[in-house]
Amino acid sequence: MERRNFINITALASLGTMMGNIVYSRNKTHFMPETMNYTTNIGNWFSESRFGMFVHWGIYAIPAVHEQYQQRYGIPRKQYEQYAKQWDPVNFDPEKWLDLMQEAGMKYLTFTTKHHDGFCMWDTKQTPFNVMNTPYKKDIVGMLANACHKRNIPISLYYSVVDWHHPNYPNEGRHHELPAPGQNDRPDWEKYMEFLKAQVKELCTNYGKISGFWWDMNVPEYKDPSINAMIRELQPEIMINNRGFDEGDFGTPERDYKNKLSKNNTFIKPTEACQSVGMQSWGYRKDEDYYTDRYLMRSIDSYLSRGANYLLNVGPNEKGTIPDKSKDILSIIGKWFHATEEAYTDVEIINGIGNNNILITGRDNVFYVHLNKLPKGNSVSLFPLKILPEKTTLLNTKQALKCVLERKPYEKEAFLWIQDIPVNEYPNEIMVIKLEFNKTFNIKNIEK
Repeated sequence: MERRNFINITALASLGTMMGNIVYSRNKTHFMPETMNYTTNIGNWFSESRFGMFVHWGIYAIPAVHEQYQQRYGIPRKQYEQYAKQWDPVNFDPEKWLDLMQEAGMKYLTFTTKHHDGFCMWDTKQTPFNVMNTPYKKDIVGMLANACHKRNIPISLYYSVVDWHHPNYPNEGRHHELPAPGQNDRPDWEKYMEFLKAQVKELCTNYGKISGFWWDMNVPEYKDPSINAMIRELQPEIMINNRGFDEGDFGTPERDYKNKLSKNNTFIKPTEACQSVGMQSWGYRKDEDYYTDRYLMRSIDSYLSRGANYLLNVGPNEKGTIPDKSKDILSIIGKWFHATEEAYTDVEIINGIGNNNILITGRDNVFYVHLNKLPKGNSVSLFPLKILPEKTTLLNTKQALKCVLERKPYEKEAFLWIQDIPVNEYPNEIMVIKLEFNKTFNIKNIEK
């Protein structure tokens, strides 16, 4: 795997001069920790796909309140189990999900096989609390996996360690747990781990190639690297997140939680951020509050421009349909992302130009200026750059913009400015501006 490098960039003399050092952080592909003994092809799908769809779906879609409805609202287990007897998502069509996903520019899918409620969305032999013992009687994980394989879409499987239904899971009232074991429970961590390993083996054996495994809620913080080792033995090219039983391959900041950045504005380790279109829930919520388009675009831009992956979640309803409002949001984001995607593809983050309200990525003779925060005016300074590009384009619309080298009244020298940016016309989008210079920059690698 490629080691992370930091690159000191100076322009060729024919392009002009710049004040100070402009620092590129090499991040064309995700760097992998040197302790990983992987072959070079492992992780490629992860670093190439970048933008994915997260889907939280289960019997919690029936009450349509929250995916943690049972625990958060104190619903008795026996009462909650009745939702399994009602589960019949007759409108579920994985092809429609994938159509929507690809329309939005997403390139892989992460799906909840078992959430905290313990209900399993596949034909598991380890517990009767699964989709085959419902009116629907179809293996949803299998249907999704088959649809993804036909389109060569990487599929990643989410699995919750916490289980509010299994009698051996030791619910002790810790975060994301039930207050206490049920009346007929027999808390036994070792037996529960046998159950968990058997289920994971099913998931990694019965559904063809699995590209990712997404652990959640290892509340006891139990360490056992042999579990991920088993997954790798069954799926040698898989990527595993950091919420399981060892450090895994990548970090998972959630809902814009600020994960640790290096001094050069990149992530310390491979990262996949996750966010939902809904503000209150990850599963289907009938009366959901939704994030604005701009808020989600800004979040996506913040992570992708720094080299991280991004999962954007939707929660289908009890019939298997993704809500219209979620579809509308993905459609709008898709139009924006398809227009600006080149600014996140095979690029490096550039530090030292402009201010904290913008992010800059680039490759060869091209810079991309990401107006991540809404500008105060219709012009942007790219101090200390003194290079006039041959072409300046707003990627969102492909319209030409004006660039000048100008000394402003409060400056001692002339620097590059992008002028007449139509900020007021696009208040709900993250604008990305492409600067094309007439020669490639002279890049010298400096290992760090």
